[in-house]
This record gives sequence, structure tokens and C-alpha cells, in this order.
Amino acid sequence: MSQTPIRAEHTSAIEALRRQFFDNGQLPDAGLPASVLRSWQRCQRLGMENTERGRPSNTTRGDLMVARERNAALLNHAGGVMEHLYEQIRASGSMVLLADASGLILHGIGDPAFVDRASRVALQPGASWSECQRGTNAIGATLIERAPVEVFGAEHFLDCNGVLTCSAAPILDCRGELLGALDISGDHRQYQPHTLGLARMGVRLVERRMFESEYARHALFAFHPRPEGVGGLQEGLLAVDADGEIVAADRQARALLGIEAGRSLGLGSFGNLFRNGFGTVISRAGRDPGALMALELRSGATVYARVRVSLAWHVGLQAAQAGGGARALRAPDPSRSARSRVTLETLATGDAGLQLALDRCAKVVGRNIPILIQGESGSGKELLARACHNSGPRADGPFVAVNCAAIPENLIESELFGYVGGAFTGARKEGAIGRIQQAHGGTLFLDEIGDMPLAMQARLLRVLQERCVQPVGAAEPVAVDIALLCATHRMLSERVKAGQFREDLYYRVNGLTAQLPPLRERSDLREIVRRLLDGSRHHPEPARVDVAPETMAILEAYAWPGNIRQLQNVLEVALALLDEDEDCILPAHLPEDVVHGAGDAPVERPASRAPVAAPTAALARGRRPKDIDDATIRAALERFDGNLSAAARHLGVARNTLYRRMGCDF
Repeated sequence: MSQTPIRAEHTSAIEALRRQFFDNGQLPDAGLPASVLRSWQRCQRLGMENTERGRPSNTTRGDLMVARERNAALLNHAGGVMEHLYEQIRASGSMVLLADASGLILHGIGDPAFVDRASRVALQPGASWSECQRGTNAIGATLIERAPVEVFGAEHFLDCNGVLTCSAAPILDCRGELLGALDISGDHRQYQPHTLGLARMGVRLVERRMFESEYARHALFAFHPRPEGVGGLQEGLLAVDADGEIVAADRQARALLGIEAGRSLGLGSFGNLFRNGFGTVISRAGRDPGALMALELRSGATVYARVRVSLAWHVGLQAAQAGGGARALRAPDPSRSARSRVTLETLATGDAGLQLALDRCAKVVGRNIPILIQGESGSGKELLARACHNSGPRADGPFVAVNCAAIPENLIESELFGYVGGAFTGARKEGAIGRIQQAHGGTLFLDEIGDMPLAMQARLLRVLQERCVQPVGAAEPVAVDIALLCATHRMLSERVKAGQFREDLYYRVNGLTAQLPPLRERSDLREIVRRLLDGSRHHPEPARVDVAPETMAILEAYAWPGNIRQLQNVLEVALALLDEDEDCILPAHLPEDVVHGAGDAPVERPASRAPVAAPTAALARGRRPKDIDDATIRAALERFDGNLSAAARHLGVARNTLYRRMGCDF
């Protein structure tokens, strides 16, 4: 079997292998991934024909609602991750999809033009993309293979799906149970080899968030063999109870400890795994919550760990020691996590524009004045909203965030207002509490409120006026006590003029406007980089990974269209590319589009910081990418055996530039 499956550069070769299989019944022995070939065989055994349009799944709106309710925890933790991934692929003709363990698509977000095209092949919420119904596809195959799968163009079993390129990875819980799949799909003509890596990264984030939520009442040990690995995507997580028993380990922890997938944990007490005393480690964590500790395994190896102990864990321990019933204690609201303890004070980084927004918010928090946060995508609107909540008198109440742009229009009513049992076909018998009621006694944060449908705007206005919410199918309204925070990247005043946003609602939510400056206009980029690398805004550790001056020059010259969210992703990638003996981020560790973009478009920054151009290697040799002729590109590809990344580095151009040149000229 070929170790380098052919992809976008050899579409015709894939078509030839496809004809070999479908016309002659011969299974190709090279050129296609083993997972694709196994899927083709499974589809053939099912009696599927490649000319089919797909077998109907017969799912209804009620079925989707039931599936979403059944997978509420997965949806809750995956929603933010999907938005983060989408920011990385925005305007690339792609979408991010979440499916449950059966292959039913629960949620999707993507470029509007591609979302419309994808709906023509039923690639949308409510459709099942299991293999038995849609043939070979990334979602269906990854659920069967239980491993990341990429399916490009004609590798799809059904002819009608050949327009797609799909990359998916399975989502597993800490016990190895299959929860669903995260998929990134797009136009096969815009294939990018890093997409599968993005999907895998997204799954890692979802699994980690679910683990942290499930074991919030336990001591969580984040560890890695290298100190700089703690706080990154490669760290492992252990959950330990008050008696020192290791009750759970996530997938990464199992890999680091050499525990086979599917095998029972069997680690027993903390002392069975570590030579360090459990009480000593917990005591130090209590004195210095951000401390990075060196722990010695019984095998003799050393790992580095940071311990997170929640308030609930401390209370449970005290109750257990006093002989009380710890189980009877009320669990704290999930929003009181380490992430949500950020306050307006801790957000200050020295930038004048940000400080103005923080000062304005500080003056009205707790005064029953709604706050409207405006700023570009990725600029930290939800973080500011959490800081406002945690800095006011409702800090001990729930913080409920709702992304109005991410919820399908046909579901937003039941999501916000809830419903009573039997309100519609497929609804839960006991009904469901809406997000507004969940925020009772705390804060309701409506993100991207500018994208809320007009019909829902009218209902929301009534809630804000009467402070009551009426669930779908209910006869009587329910009183709610909420503080309101909203955010949008749109200009609501312009949407009001265009008739896309109610004027009366605009004045109701716009008590105070807090404008977040985009990253390219901020003067505190160095401080933001340092905080992101330290891994904590509240207990920063001494710097363990430095940023080379030439690397910082590139970061300062880049325009950051994805703002802080994009910067965080770039730094995560850079840390992942560091070798064991490296402790400094160099330009070679940065994504090529950032290096190339910094050279093409230096930006002015405040506080007299001069923009620094970061030319690519080609420009440094006196050539611009457009001046490199086709023969030079072909020679580079031949020299590096078709390795596009290596050829792009040799030529000193971004990999995307090389893709575009190949698509246009070859």
C-alpha cells in the first residue's frame, strides 16, 4: 500500500483507480488510503451502487431535537471549538460539522455559499452520514475505523459526493466510548493537507473540555514528560478523588502512560503511579495553584504536572473529613471554572483601547444596565463578557452563553425558551428548560445577537420588558431574573436601518457599548503572546519558551484577521513543532501563511512600535512569488519528490501560493 496517498495533485489518477474498482472489480493495491479501500469494500457488501444519491435516513425535526437533547453535553462543549476551527478556515469554501455516534449531523457552521451547495447533497444538520446511507465518507468511515479519516473527491463511494473533500476524527470519552465525530468538509478543488490536523486538534479540545467538566469535582492533574508540554494540547489529564484514587485518565494520558485504548484504567491510588505523596502534592497546589511540579513515576521516569483543584473538591474533602455527606452538597455552577474566573482587572494588559472598554464596563456592572460588546470575530468578546459577570454581584450565579449565529433557525426558539413535554413530535416527555431560564439569578450572554432571526427578536424583547419567559407549549410564563450581556461583530445601527434588526430591541440591549479593538490595532501584542505562552492569565509561570526577536517581528507585522483566537492557534502550532531540545520559537515554527502574510502586508501598530516587514526567502533573494516561473516550480517539485511543503520552503513562498500556482498553471 502506498505510504503517500494521492490527493489533489493527481485527481485523474484517483479516477483511474476508481474505474479499476467499479468497472473491473479490482481492488487497487496502491495510491489510496487503506481506510478508503476498506470502506469501499463495506459499501459493496451492503449492495450499494456508486450511482445512487444516498439512501434516505427518514429523520425528522423531532428526531434531530431528540438527538440534540441526547447529546447536549457534546454539543455544549463542541460548539465553541467548532467556531474556533471555523475561524481558521473562514472564506475557504468549507464548513465544520458535528455528528453523533450514529452519524447523524447535529450541528454545522460554515461559509454561506458552501453551506448552500452542501445542502444539495444533504450535508446538513438532521441528515445521517453513516456509511450505510451515504457510502464512503469521512464521518461514516471515522465512526467505524475509530481513527481519523480523510476522503477526497472521487474517493467517495457515491458519485454525487465527489465534489467534496472531507476530514473527520472520532470523539471518544475517557472510557473509550464513541461519542461522535468532528468533520471539516469543503470543495475538493480547494483541498488543504492540514485540514485533517485541524479536525484532530478540534477533537482533542472537545475531549479535554468534556473530561474537565465531568470531573470538575476532582483534582485534575495535567502532565507531560516535558515542562513546556503542560498547558498544551499534548498534555494528559488524570482525575483523582479526595481519597487519592485515580478515577479517570483521558486519551492523551493513556497514551503517555502506555495504557492501551479500551483497557480498564487499573492505576488504583495515586501512590501506585507516583513516588510523590498525594497529600504533599495537594498541599503545594493549595499554596501555589499555578506551580509546575516535577513528579516521579514508579517506573523512574519524571513528568511535569500542574494541579487544578476546584472549590467543590475542597468542600467535598472537608465534608468527608467531618463525616458529613459530601454527595448532598450542591454542585457549583459549571461556569465557575478556571477559565471563567477572569475579571475586568485581570484582563488589563496595558493597551489604551482595551482599558477604555474595561473602565466603561466596570462602572456599570451590577447596575442592571445591559452591555453591548462590539468587536471583530476572535477579539475576545466572550472573555470580556465573562469578566463582567465575574466582576459583579452575580458572580456566584450561572453564566449562560448562547451563540445566536450557531443555532439553526428552526431550533433557536426551543433553545432559548425551552419547551414543555409533548410540545412537538419527538420532544422529550419531561420537556426542557431553555437557556434564558438556565441563566436565572445570573447572566445571559447573547453572542452574535445581530444574527438573531427577526421573529425571535420580538419574543426576546418581550422577555426583556416583562422579565418572564414562556416555554414552547406552556400555558403560563415563568419569571426570570437575569443580567443581559450581548455581543456582535456587526454594526447593529446599520442593520436597524436595513430592517434586519428591530429598533426597539436595539435600544433595549444597547445600554452601554464596549468596543473591543482588533488585535492589529493593539499595542500589547507582546504581553498577549507572553500570557498565551504561559498558559494562564491568573497565575503566570516564569517564561519557559522564548520568542526569537525575528519571530516577534513577524507576529507584530502580521494583520491578524482572526485576532486573538488566531494568534492562540498559531502559538499552539509553534509549540507543537518545537523539538525536545528547543526552547525558543523561531520563524520556521510559524505557519507559512503567517510568515508570508507578514511580508506582504505590514501593519501600523500603536505606541510608536514600528512595523517590521518579514520577507519570505524568495523576496530576500530579490524575487517576488509571482516572478517565479513554472519551470522553477516544476524543478523544485521534482527535487523534493512532489513534497509541496518542502518545495514551498525551498522557493520561499507560502504553501497556499504554490497551490494556487499549480491550480492555475499546471
